[in-house]
Amino acid sequence: FGSRGSSVEQFLAALAAASGLQGRTDRGQRAAMGKAGQARQVFKTFGKNKKSGKVKTEDKKKTAPKLKKDITPGSVLILLAGRFRGTRVVFLKQLESGLLLITGPYAVNGVPLRRVNQRFCIATSTKVDLKGADYGSVSDAYFARSASKKKTKKDES
Repeated sequence: FGSRGSSVEQFLAALAAASGLQGRTDRGQRAAMGKAGQARQVFKTFGKNKKSGKVKTEDKKKTAPKLKKDITPGSVLILLAGRFRGTRVVFLKQLESGLLLITGPYAVNGVPLRRVNQRFCIATSTKVDLKGADYGSVSDAYFARSASKKKTKKDES
């Protein structure tokens, strides 16, 4: 493409040739828009009809984000947000949702089994032995709220 003005015309001609639209009737309308407007109009008109190779979000299978390299089962984390911010806790495992399963343990510092996002944790170099711990049955479903009926206000008049 040579000069700037001719490159837009060549681009439009190439795009029209590729899409088989040499016989379009709105050429006068495009000419009135100016060169940059013509290019925008071409993308607006023809960009919508092309199927992209992207997978729809509902078709994608959600995968848990990768753990930070310092976080391993048994490592001690420091929480940065929430009710227990500043508290050291023990990391147990990563759940399917990507959240981290942590505990205080409750008897030691009052932190129960909780799910936290790894963005709100700092890993320390301290490790704790988890040999006697059985946390395999804990999953995201463990933390789901029970489906109870909402209370409705009844008029007693």
